[in-house]
Amino acid sequence: MSRNLTISAGMPRAGSGWYYNLVHDLIVASGGQNAREIRKKYYLQRLLTEVNCNISTLKILRLSPVLIPALIGNKYAVKTHAGPTRFSDWLNQNGRIGTVYIYRDPRAAMLSAYEYGQKAIKQNRKNAFFQIKTLDDAAEFMKFYVKVWAAWSQAEETMLVRYEDLLADYNVEFDRLIGHLELQLDKNESKKICEQYKPEKGDPGRKGTHFSKGEADRFRGVFSQTQLNQFTAMFEPELSVMGYQP
Repeated sequence: MSRNLTISAGMPRAGSGWYYNLVHDLIVASGGQNAREIRKKYYLQRLLTEVNCNISTLKILRLSPVLIPALIGNKYAVKTHAGPTRFSDWLNQNGRIGTVYIYRDPRAAMLSAYEYGQKAIKQNRKNAFFQIKTLDDAAEFMKFYVKVWAAWSQAEETMLVRYEDLLADYNVEFDRLIGHLELQLDKNESKKICEQYKPEKGDPGRKGTHFSKGEADRFRGVFSQTQLNQFTAMFEPELSVMGYQP
């Protein structure tokens, strides 16, 4: 079986929704299926969220039903914030699924999570971050996802992409993604999708992309020096391995 199922994984608040929609549309343009239609047709509503077909874990009991449409020839993509499992690693290593993972400087991601939580509190609504009330809460929240990053960084056959590189070298990362997924696209269709998802065209109001301010190092102008030192120390030595400056 070819890699009919692509898992677009990502750190929260690292452009994972934006990146998933890019992956999704490229797969559809290359002859694949709309994942929202797969979700409905194969009764996967209990396993995949409505907007971005987000699967909460890649453990065998949850991933297996989501894999079934791929086994019978459908090509599509789902999204996750979860880490790899033995099952997903086995599928990946044996050419059964494709995987990409997007991450971001965890200090920037935690600031975005905090601000998103504050927005939810002010609007009196629940989202994934509404329990984050302080920057310390946000840092603790993000520590888990740094561990998830570490797991994906060790997963064979997974393409890793930094949010910051996607902003700075979008065209390069766009071509790298197509190459990794081994997609065959019409040049005009490829150009259309490339233009649609360029960072400068990011729309905070577009459902599913979760695109906000799109600034790589904004945390440096928001954190006090004490906070910057505190959170930098908290995320070392992973920051260095990720390629980020103190």
